[in-house]
Amino acid sequence: MLEIERVSTFVHQLAEFASDESGLPAEITADARERILDVVGNSLAGRAESHNESDPDRAVERVVKSWGGNPTSSVIGSETKLPSASAALINGTLAHILDFDDTHLPSVLHPSASIVPAALAVAEETGATSERILRAIAVGIEITNRIGMASYIPKTGNSIFFEKGFHATSICGTIGAAVSSAILYGLSREEISSAMGIAASMGSGIIEANRTGGSVKRIHCGWAAHGGVVAASMAREGVTGPPTVLEGRFGFFHAFLGDEYDTNALLSGLGDRWELLKTAYTPYPTNHFTHPAIDCALALRAQGVKASEIEEMELGVAAPVIRTIGEPRHEKIRPKSGYHGKFSAPYCLATAFLGGGGLGVYLNDFQESTWNQPDRLELASKVNVVADDEATKIFPTAFAAVLTVKTKDGKVYSHRVDASLGSKEAPLTKAQLLKKFDLNASRFLEAQALTQVLNLVKLEKENDLSSLMELLSVRKR
Repeated sequence: MLEIERVSTFVHQLAEFASDESGLPAEITADARERILDVVGNSLAGRAESHNESDPDRAVERVVKSWGGNPTSSVIGSETKLPSASAALINGTLAHILDFDDTHLPSVLHPSASIVPAALAVAEETGATSERILRAIAVGIEITNRIGMASYIPKTGNSIFFEKGFHATSICGTIGAAVSSAILYGLSREEISSAMGIAASMGSGIIEANRTGGSVKRIHCGWAAHGGVVAASMAREGVTGPPTVLEGRFGFFHAFLGDEYDTNALLSGLGDRWELLKTAYTPYPTNHFTHPAIDCALALRAQGVKASEIEEMELGVAAPVIRTIGEPRHEKIRPKSGYHGKFSAPYCLATAFLGGGGLGVYLNDFQESTWNQPDRLELASKVNVVADDEATKIFPTAFAAVLTVKTKDGKVYSHRVDASLGSKEAPLTKAQLLKKFDLNASRFLEAQALTQVLNLVKLEKENDLSSLMELLSVRKR
């Protein structure tokens, strides 16, 4: 043990970065504010779309209310206050419930939906300053992304987490949420190390629901946020984690990745090279693998290709994503629900040709009254999903696709996208990001409250966070 303690272990180096009190670059601070805005908008829309008692956020709220505890932190879309870990569980569920949250590439993580809910809950509990809140969010996302990047081995063409069936978001996000929470609790470097060591035993999630249905995946980011807050709370009270929790013989990387990981991706350039900035916003409320397909369909639709004229479609995508958005085919062409349809390339293509709203495909396309219309299911049945060499070569640095459409009169149309909308190669504009927030938040908030939220997310005053959380609880009449 004495020998181990002399070595600067992985979590010690990450904790050194996290405990640095120097100011953030202006670009990083601005990015952290936008992450808050996006998560808040997604969460408000998620609450507005929650109509049934069986919806995951409602179910989670009933569970955590039964736990009781000291009500320190707000639940988005509710006047309820709960202990910070419980509020983080509900709010993280809301942040991910619509599959509208951001994605880091090539790790294929959704970091903000775990980190921001955890940070907001603990910040409200502790009365944290705006500067500390923004640093906690930026650093928490950065560490989440870097742990995800450590699992990306270029020779495999994919994240090892996903190859093994793990949901990297909920596993890496738990450690990142622990870091954010620990910063907001004012923990020391050693305590932050322990928070990560504890959190590594709490992260979990498998992604079979992406293929065959089930609502549990929608809770994954909430559970990561919850686990992170709990881990930091335990570290604050003296529980310790193993110093070699990441690289050790029985550590995180061995357990999840079989020791195939990239140390440089995890540790090099901390504080100088920010993986945070590679986190892409999501323009469509669907699984991110479907986005280049939607981009292709919208482009052909804009060229005049009509759904009623389509005889058949072939969608070429990266080989590793077919099992998520193309298989099993009989379920992808006839999804079990609107939510299940978000993980179906055939259904999303049909929606792009027949639906609309938002930035091209929107929440209304997956509602109970819309998603199973016969014309959509018929069009989905005309789609064949195949592997495309170019898209496979690019993946997962970017999500690419090629769509070929044959119409009933024998004409053939084709469109290729090498990077989906929202990625660093095709980023959302500031106007598009604000439009997304406005559309999402206005499903729950009155116009005046929406404007106030926009102003408060600037976090320029010390009472901004408490005012922000109060606004997020009042539903429009």
